[in-house]
Amino acid sequence: MSWNHRIHQALQQRQQQHLQRQRQTLNSAQGPVVRLNGNALINFCSNDYLGLAGAGGKALAAATQQWQLGSGASHLVCGHSSAHDELERALARHTGYPRALLFSSGFMANLGTIAALAQRGDYILQDKLNHASLLDGAQLSRARLQRYRHLDYRHLQQLLSDHSAGESKGKGGETLIVSDSIFSMDGDLADVAQLSSLAQQHQALLMIDDAHGFGILEAADQTSGGGARAHFGLTAEQLPVYVGTLGKALGGYGAFVAGSDELIDYLIQFARPYIYTTALPPALAEAMLANLELLQQPQRRQQLQQHIQYFRQQAAALALPLMPSQSAIQPLLIGDARRALHISEQLKQRGLWVSAIRPPTVPDGSARLRITLTASHSRDQIDRLLAALARVLE
Repeated sequence: MSWNHRIHQALQQRQQQHLQRQRQTLNSAQGPVVRLNGNALINFCSNDYLGLAGAGGKALAAATQQWQLGSGASHLVCGHSSAHDELERALARHTGYPRALLFSSGFMANLGTIAALAQRGDYILQDKLNHASLLDGAQLSRARLQRYRHLDYRHLQQLLSDHSAGESKGKGGETLIVSDSIFSMDGDLADVAQLSSLAQQHQALLMIDDAHGFGILEAADQTSGGGARAHFGLTAEQLPVYVGTLGKALGGYGAFVAGSDELIDYLIQFARPYIYTTALPPALAEAMLANLELLQQPQRRQQLQQHIQYFRQQAAALALPLMPSQSAIQPLLIGDARRALHISEQLKQRGLWVSAIRPPTVPDGSARLRITLTASHSRDQIDRLLAALARVLE
């Protein structure tokens, strides 16, 4: 088989199965209403949960006057600026850790951290529905990877116990437990407190990717959006490896890892995606700092939570097949990929943009509409979505 034949055959198969991915080209900035191919659409696809993607433009423009465009090099050559340093310190304070380290993207943060921590002979346990970047990081590390059933902590306990028994027979290596906090396609929340307890019982290291929880999940006082650690009342020692993103609730681009002084020093030395990647533009880092200050204000999170509760109540009254999620991610299970695409297109014709998510992003037979709510949506816009869903699902 030639390379050209292999490529052609793979693309043809995707098309026949209605699984081909296609980009949509926007003609406007992100917001609750966007322009696509000249048409205005109410946007229920975005991960801009707090509406901060449209809040940092002035800060970015001002910062560009000082820093211009590029960082010029990787952090370890000459690309690390005081803007990066200040943002790292602020992220560490916000999440309650001694230090934080910036990465160019969440994918690279996960890939680099897992591959740096785990080695051949180690054991990595991951939730079955973890993000692709977490799974790829484990494979890159060459450690042994095993996936426990989604949110099934009895299964995880059994795997940990089996591994401990194997260690007593001379099969050593360190153990790393890795999970998303809020799962990107199901919208449900891992029990991070239980994961922490299991990790401590088995002398394992716990890593949580809080991409969809940072800025959204918060402590009982509802003051800061500090993320999964604050939400579950854990200390930094109980959740020692914390990953957050700047591209979702914070509205920008980039990611960070927070942890102990030694962990961050270790990643600076051994995380290859950090070492060998050009640093984020310093003006962007400064704009992210401005958005982080906005994140301290509770009003946007309160508005988002009100939208989530209202949407779920109304969807239940309409008997819509929503999956059990209390997050901004509200998946509506369709099952068949072709039907999910058809419904998505029907909604678009009604001025509503909702993505159809299909395999291999989700398991076979679980194609869905991935509805995301933001603080910037209005009640009227949510009502339009509910009415349209009821109509197209008749």
